[in-house]
Amino acid sequence: MFRQLKEDIASVKERDPAARSSFEIWLTYSGLHAVRSYRVAHWCYKRKLFTLARIISQASRFFTGIEIHPGATIGKGLFIDHGMGVVIGETAEIGDNCLIYQGVTLGGTGKDKGKRHPTLGNNVMVGAGAKVLGPFKVGDNVKIAANAVVLEEIPPNCTAVGVPARIIQRGAVKPTQDLDQIHIPDPVAQEMNRLREKIDSLQCELCECEKRNANNK
Repeated sequence: MFRQLKEDIASVKERDPAARSSFEIWLTYSGLHAVRSYRVAHWCYKRKLFTLARIISQASRFFTGIEIHPGATIGKGLFIDHGMGVVIGETAEIGDNCLIYQGVTLGGTGKDKGKRHPTLGNNVMVGAGAKVLGPFKVGDNVKIAANAVVLEEIPPNCTAVGVPARIIQRGAVKPTQDLDQIHIPDPVAQEMNRLREKIDSLQCELCECEKRNANNK
């Protein structure tokens, strides 16, 4: 347990420039408190102490603003930055060394039983306000931009942007090391630029045709 706590604190230290000391992180970081409470609740959940597990998770939600269902599966080194409004569903799975910002939902769709929440691979970054909905896999080293809505599987080493999310970059570096959420290509703007260039090209061709017709007359 203490080794796991040290790993969780080290994960925060590595990725938050505002973190000054291990003691400060342990005392004041709501994301760390939520993850630690989840570990206890999950231990109870695995031993079929379901009501006690939910009481612990709901008490943590009250104090931290982060709701993690005790049935979720979370690897080591998860850092929930700020964290207010984060929701992680019962069948969600999160790999090692992931980074989740405030307002993120790892949710399900419909009322089906069984696997209904997403699976995140290792080193995944989910930007502020993003929603990942459904029982699909998000591969290792994926970056999901702020406010994106992910509704289908994302292969490893990609960056996804938009509503619904589209892949706009492949072969990215580890997103949990490159935390930039601003300088990300805009797929809508890129498509608009392509259309504008096509329209300009067609207008030039039309002008040439009109000139030739005028000369022939």
